[in-house]
Formats: sequence, C-alpha cells, structure tokens
Amino acid sequence: MAVTFSPSSSTATNIFDVGKYTVELVSVEPHKCTSQPPPKPLLIATPSEGGVFPIFLFLHGYLFYNSFYSQLIQHIASHGFIVVAPQLYSVAGADATEEIKCTAQITNWLPEGLHNFLPSHIHPNTEKIALGGHSRGGKVAFGLALGKIATTNDLKFSALIGVDPVDGMDKGKQTPPPVLTYIPQSFDLGMAVMVLGSGLGEVKRNPLFPPCAPEGVNHRDFYHECRGPACYFVAKDYGHVDMLDDETGGVRGKATYCLCKNGKGRAPMRAFVGGAVVAFLRAYLEGDFASLAAIRDRHDEIAPVQLQTVAFLEN
Repeated sequence: MAVTFSPSSSTATNIFDVGKYTVELVSVEPHKCTSQPPPKPLLIATPSEGGVFPIFLFLHGYLFYNSFYSQLIQHIASHGFIVVAPQLYSVAGADATEEIKCTAQITNWLPEGLHNFLPSHIHPNTEKIALGGHSRGGKVAFGLALGKIATTNDLKFSALIGVDPVDGMDKGKQTPPPVLTYIPQSFDLGMAVMVLGSGLGEVKRNPLFPPCAPEGVNHRDFYHECRGPACYFVAKDYGHVDMLDDETGGVRGKATYCLCKNGKGRAPMRAFVGGAVVAFLRAYLEGDFASLAAIRDRHDEIAPVQLQTVAFLEN
C-alpha cells in the first residue's frame, strides 16, 4: 500500500514545516514478500523524487503501532530522508531484550533488502544511517547502541535520537536490560546524540495512573549520561504522546488520549519533534549545522512550541 504526502512549496525550507519532497508511505508485510523479506513488518516513508538519501531507523513506543507515527515520519522524509519504522511486536512484556535483537536484525537487513521496497529511482545511503526511538523505543535504541545485548551489527550508526525515552517505572525499577547507570556522561556511544523531552511527561494525568515518562528514568536522566556531541530540548507544555498522529485508532490508539498528560494538541509537538530530528540529521549525517544552530539560537522565534530546556554538549 502506498499513499502520497505532498509538500507545501511556501515552507519548503522551514524544518518545522513540510519539506520540499513529496513522500510515499509504503507498508511492508514480511509474509507477503517473495524475496528478502524484512525480519519485521515495516512502515517506510520515502521521498518520491529520485536521489540518494540517508536512512533514519525509528522505533515505536511501548505497545504502540508504527502507524501511530505516520505523520511524524512523513514530515521527516519530506526533508530528504528515508525513514524505516518497524513494528517490533504486537504484544510485549517488560523485557526489551528481543526488541534490541530484532532492531539489530533489521539493521543488518537494510543493505540488501531495503531497496527492494523503494521506487527504483530512490537509493538508500547505508553509509549515512541514524537510529532513534520514542519512549521504550528510545530505550531500545540506546540499548542497541550501547551494546546492552550481544548482537552483530553490519552497519555503523552515525547518530542516535531519543524521543522522550523511558527506561522503566522509576529509579530502581528499570525494565531489563537497564540502560541508565546514573553515572554522568557514562554513555560511550561514539556518535552524536539528541534527546527530546516532554515537560508534561512526568506529570500524572490522574491519580489512577503513573506518569508516562517518570522522573528518574526519563529524558533528563538519558541526557545526563550522554557525552558530547549531544543536544537536549524539552517542550514545556506538551506530553509524552503528543508527537503521535492526530488520529490514532483502535483500543491502543484511544488509550494514548487518556493514559498520559497531554498538551492542547498534537500538531505543534509533532512539528517540533519532526523539525528537530531533521535539523539533527542534517547536522550529523550531512554536515549542515545551520538548522540545529537556528534551534539553539532562535528557538523562541522559530519553534512551534515553547522550550523549557535547550542544552548542548561539545566534544
């Protein structure tokens, strides 16, 4: 299945708006593939215009569907990136070990398999690849990058992104394998890192449910363990799931509206996350730091959300 996502020509150069590329969204089901099927189902957002494009491997949050991020990954792809979003599981327990292993398998599949599911004039650049994830997907991304589980990785990641990453229920209640060590700048990643956080993620929606991104295991703790180069942005008045699609259907989709403390709407946070990811990928996959510098220096003017934290670590 493929659908198109057309750009707005008047905002093609603004990272927080849709980029200049028309986007094709491709759904890949392994059981329907005749050759070189991926290890897991995939949702791929790719530019439709011909060229060679870097890859961003993006992992979904706990018990979410990759389709919940379709608007976000299309935003990123419209700026000239191929976004690969696997569905790592349908049902999962607390242990993320298998998700880390599956992500390694998907990474190793990319060089020989990805091009089979792209238009013939689209060429993935497997020498420029970034890894990222939201919520538990962020934990999985960090877990793979840090080698928390023994895996064989044929490709080298150039950048790592955690979108409101969460390592468990609380400090001392991390889910296996634990990622955080609570030792400042202890992450030996060998690549640039960006951590995005939500100001409302650590706030309970109501007394019956815990916060979706609890203190002690959230974005703040991940960033404190990063070494430079690293950057860190926290959106003040938005919640843990406010970067998802405007409409997320089914029981799990409806749960995203009632389990977490949310902001006034999803579009501003989604635009910010998409734009920040684009800026970071441009910087560390393409060597163009202008957009990332603009967020640092002019975020009050250009960002669609108010940022309560803007921090950078140099090498």
